[in-house]
Amino acid sequence: MPATLHKVYYPYAEYVAFEASSNVKHEYLDGQIYAMAGGTPEHAALASAVIALLFAQLRGGDCHAFTSDLRVRTQSGLTTYPDVTVICGPHALDETDRLAVTNPTFLAEVLSRSTAEYDAGDKFEHYKTLASLRQYVLVSHKEHVVTVWTRGENAEWRSQIVREGEVADLSAIDARLDVRELYEVAKLS
Repeated sequence: MPATLHKVYYPYAEYVAFEASSNVKHEYLDGQIYAMAGGTPEHAALASAVIALLFAQLRGGDCHAFTSDLRVRTQSGLTTYPDVTVICGPHALDETDRLAVTNPTFLAEVLSRSTAEYDAGDKFEHYKTLASLRQYVLVSHKEHVVTVWTRGENAEWRSQIVREGEVADLSAIDARLDVRELYEVAKLS
């Protein structure tokens, strides 16, 4: 991204108005608006497969899965559109942005070459400020692997790498994610 001489600060209300009139999604952080990269067919297939596999398990319960059309706002100020969001219980809407939720229990991001470092690093740090968040899953775009981050009793995060032939325990939402099935449903086997 080229450096600019003069950064323009956008108040959050301007971001909300901008999003309402845009056909492209944007992230917001520290007064800056960033266009989100378009996904590949493989990226879209993996995100859809996660939702499909979770939907059947969550059906009839207190938790509900949402696509990347749902905006999430963190305590640290990042507003973004995770690939998969699961909310258990009632939705908590942001006071200044009635289209953004603030209480996801579970988030998943499908990694890509251009976003892998950000999703696993800075973005995750922002997600950690969500008091409700219990699990964060990173779905690999290169190999049949998912990384499951789980918040422990002392708010410490621990990770588990789950590979082909194994099943991820998504205890925060009382679900499981079979890695082989995930990539088969996405037709990436």
